[in-house]
Amino acid sequence: MRRMWPEEFNAVLNEAEEVMLESPAEAGEAPLHRKALKARIAMEDYERIWPLAEMRFRLGEGQFAGRAITLITTNPHYHPWHPKDGGSLESVSDSGRHYKTDYLVVHFLLDDVRETSPA
Repeated sequence: MRRMWPEEFNAVLNEAEEVMLESPAEAGEAPLHRKALKARIAMEDYERIWPLAEMRFRLGEGQFAGRAITLITTNPHYHPWHPKDGGSLESVSDSGRHYKTDYLVVHFLLDDVRETSPA
């Protein structure tokens, strides 16, 4: 079954940058080298996408179309890339009310998806 990334969450990926996850090898293991997307997103957006964590989704449009992503949250193999504090931003609304937006830095594993066609 192919799960498509929900369109209502496309904005989460707008400012994402492609990075390479790298970690040294543990005894008896191969070193880790994986493509990923790194994004700084509002805590409110993270809470909305949390139910999608650790599931693989295909991207249907945008700059990463034709690829698949998996939000890293609690997988022990990717502990250094679990969500981390991304700071906060204090702003003033048009009505003059002060508010603060908290951010997280999250990583999505990024895979190329190759479609096969029947011969």
